[in-house]
Amino acid sequence: MSAPGSSVVRRAPRLDLAIFRPRLVDALRGYDRRHFARDVAAGVTVGVVALPLAMAFAIASGVKPEQGIFTAIIAGFLIAALGGSRVQIGGPAGAFIVIIYGIIERYGLANLLISTIMAGVLLFAMGLFKLGSLVRFIPVSIVIGFTNGIAVLVALSQVKDFLGLAVDKMPADFFHQIGTIAGAIHTVNPWAVAIALASLALVVVWPKSYQMGNVPWKRWIAHVPGTIVALGLATIAVSVFHLPVETIGSRFGGIPQGLPSFALPDFSWDLVKQLLAPTITIALLGAIESLLCARVADNMIDDRHDPNQELMAQGVANFVAPFFGGMPATGTIARTVTNVKSGASTPVAGMVHAATLLAILLVAAPLAANVPLAALAAILMFVAWNMGEWREFARLRRFALTYRTILLATFFLTVIVDLTVAVEVGMVLASLFFIYRISTLTRVQPIALARADDATVAGLEAYRLQGSLFFGAVGKLEALTDPARFAGTLAPRVIILDCTLLLSLDTTGLEALEALHRQLAKRGGALIVSGATEQPLSLLQRSGFVERIGADNLVADLAAAQARARHLLAALDANGG
Repeated sequence: MSAPGSSVVRRAPRLDLAIFRPRLVDALRGYDRRHFARDVAAGVTVGVVALPLAMAFAIASGVKPEQGIFTAIIAGFLIAALGGSRVQIGGPAGAFIVIIYGIIERYGLANLLISTIMAGVLLFAMGLFKLGSLVRFIPVSIVIGFTNGIAVLVALSQVKDFLGLAVDKMPADFFHQIGTIAGAIHTVNPWAVAIALASLALVVVWPKSYQMGNVPWKRWIAHVPGTIVALGLATIAVSVFHLPVETIGSRFGGIPQGLPSFALPDFSWDLVKQLLAPTITIALLGAIESLLCARVADNMIDDRHDPNQELMAQGVANFVAPFFGGMPATGTIARTVTNVKSGASTPVAGMVHAATLLAILLVAAPLAANVPLAALAAILMFVAWNMGEWREFARLRRFALTYRTILLATFFLTVIVDLTVAVEVGMVLASLFFIYRISTLTRVQPIALARADDATVAGLEAYRLQGSLFFGAVGKLEALTDPARFAGTLAPRVIILDCTLLLSLDTTGLEALEALHRQLAKRGGALIVSGATEQPLSLLQRSGFVERIGADNLVADLAAAQARARHLLAALDANGG
């Protein structure tokens, strides 16, 4: 206590915020030429791999191919430089294709940029307030369900360019896409199909087609990404033979050399209210994808990322990129895995990957005009196949009905309705099933007490509470609190509740105990609680329940509870109760 007359300065409670400390800061300690050489080699490799993917993701999302490249350069650099993982590569991702396409169709491209900026702010706030670990609470069944659903939608969105169909614009929803494809199936372009099939076959077999041996040039060729080989050969074929297929040049007029200038999108608070749903969708998907990718990278390099720093980096990247025409970005598993396998050791590799893309854009942008869209569609088909965890469907019969229900519900809702709705329904189902499982573990078991010679034991009952007494399990106490059982001559006068095995108690469970206490008190009886553990005891004390039943009726163990019960019963008998 402070002395009389002294003033005590009370400090306001401080928020426990995450410290902004990129992994790059620690990674550069002891950095040498050997690390730099490995990072440069890995960065250049990933940059080459990222080029066709960035263009393909952008086109499939309904924006220009250069916007995907801009995103990979700007967001990829920021995610690597500011992130919480040593090796994660950021940029446009296949998981965003369906989301972005739907937002553009409904709200327009300008509003997509605003949604992405706001999602960046939300992502940074999630990291700042240490919400990165909460993403881990999303069940794996939901993650697999929406990932497989997105993979199906990505593949479906590429059917038009894969077959070379004469369709001006594909709709966003599943059933309209099926109807549009079916209605235009007679317009199949055989040249586009041939290019797509050849490109797909090359991408699939390229990594397996070389016996590297000791010949240096074979080893070098084997490390060239199959996507680049397929894209290059398809472009050469179209340029040399003038094949009648749609290209980047015919649809978009080519790709400009250089980054776009800084531009502020139109902004108004009325518009923000309309864009709240797409903003949350982009932020949540970006958080889930980036942290899942970082965990995959951790397993490969035996490291542990900082999830809060990663979210803050994702936030900065998604905030900055739209001012230069960029689209939503997140961590990308395929490019991150390539980065690790290429020998990356620090975030410098991710920064080199962005610089490589910038160099390609400045030097070789005009060459992209003859890139056939059918080849890009084939690459995205391959990406969609690798994105999905299809074996999980075959393994479903091994798991419980609850797991199957959550996974399939999330999958079908993602395909048919919307990713946001799918995750929301999946989380509700997971919560309900969890509540049910926990409630089945709650037990209210009668205790057979040793009878004494005197008659004061009459009217005494004892029960052991086990598990968690919460809103989903209070029904287990209904039999004890039923008013009918207190109406007869054999009604209990004193009830002991042994709580030594009660792990937790919520306010609904507390209300059930209050109801039991009131039933006994009406007839002059009493409720005794014994052996309450830390959390239930804290709630009983804070709520005033201990005062209402009497402090003497809160005892340490069952033996003390029986002694207290006999004392109360003797007093009741003496008073004619």
